[in-house]
Amino acid sequence: MISFPNAKINLGLNITEKRADGYHNISSCFYPISLKDALEIFPSKKSSFQSTGLPIPGDKADNLVWKAYQLLKKKYDLPEIDIILHKVIPMGAGIGGGSADAAFMLTMLNEYFSLNLSIEKLEGYALQLGSDCPFFIENSPKYVKGRGEIMELVNIQLEGYYLGLVFPGVHVSTKEAYSGVIPKTPELSVKGIIENYPISDWRELLSNDFEESVTSRINELQMIKEKLYEAGALYASMTGSGSTFYGIFKNSPDRKIIDKIVELK
Repeated sequence: MISFPNAKINLGLNITEKRADGYHNISSCFYPISLKDALEIFPSKKSSFQSTGLPIPGDKADNLVWKAYQLLKKKYDLPEIDIILHKVIPMGAGIGGGSADAAFMLTMLNEYFSLNLSIEKLEGYALQLGSDCPFFIENSPKYVKGRGEIMELVNIQLEGYYLGLVFPGVHVSTKEAYSGVIPKTPELSVKGIIENYPISDWRELLSNDFEESVTSRINELQMIKEKLYEAGALYASMTGSGSTFYGIFKNSPDRKIIDKIVELK
């Protein structure tokens, strides 16, 4: 069985509160995009994990795909399998590649072994793997709160627009990004802005609270956002805790400063 875990962008990202459990409450819109990895599983006498494409740092035991398999294997005594992950989505880029891989692994195992787990159950297991993971179970635009586990439908129409992605090749530690943010509740919610204001107004209204913290330490990142606007973006922002920036364009943009262009669907 094979699937194609996709990335996401954050349309706005507010850090609203530091929680007693050490996590933070957020407010954001997660929007899936068509940049994809490939994930394959098949029967084996002894379970293994291997990856191709972009190199993945760290040990196999730390990979979220492997953790997802081990989580359900322990719960449901799953048979042995081989796992192959072909990595296309950059890591540490703020676009949720690792989280998507983990969530897609859960849904694949559910289908492959006929576990008949509900969406709610899968989201619960996904949350054990990472705060962004539950989103990728249903994998549709959502207004996200809490750690990432509270999700609501959001009325957003981006079909036909173009997304220009810039990967600066800088890895931003999530812990480091959070250290530069003072939690606060904004006057306008992300959901309120997205549903009630045109994209052309988002530049002044919709913000990512990580952006100032990250760009103040890595000056060249701020230049990327400026160049996206110069290229005609209606709205540009850093996504997640960085370091990827994106611009939303009415027409397909010039590739001079853009690494990847996708049409939003």
